[in-house]
Amino acid sequence: MIYIIGFVLAIVLVAIYARPDMRACRWRADRSRDAEGQSYWRCAACGAERFTEGDPPDLCLKP
Repeated sequence: MIYIIGFVLAIVLVAIYARPDMRACRWRADRSRDAEGQSYWRCAACGAERFTEGDPPDLCLKP
């Protein structure tokens, strides 16, 4: 039982500390604002806006 608790705790810690530059960002796609071949993304946490090739941005763009 102690091993299961330790394993779950390890997963939670890795999830928190693995990418601290993206921890606060929550990218949301807005398909109505897409441009030719570019997807529009807006961060729900900081309000940053960005066009990408389809995937959410890799870095936080906090203003």
